[in-house]
Amino acid sequence: MNSKVYNSQNLKRKRKRVKKVCKLCAQGVNYIDYKDVETLQKYISHSCKILPRRVSGLCQKHQRMVANGIKRARIVALMPFVKED
Repeated sequence: MNSKVYNSQNLKRKRKRVKKVCKLCAQGVNYIDYKDVETLQKYISHSCKILPRRVSGLCQKHQRMVANGIKRARIVALMPFVKED
């Protein structure tokens, strides 16, 4: 029988994680305007849901700003709440 030998070195081998850098921090953005719909569109899914941090790659501060901007734009009717089929 061909059985692969598993030792501790093989089990410890993992991928190196590359730390995500916030796109908005790299650009030096301090404020996200709710009227800038083109920027906010990048952070919603095809079903108009706000993307989570792990998907969008934003830091906590900018994720909060983006979420508030999207919510404000929805209330003012600049962005849809739900995608129509």
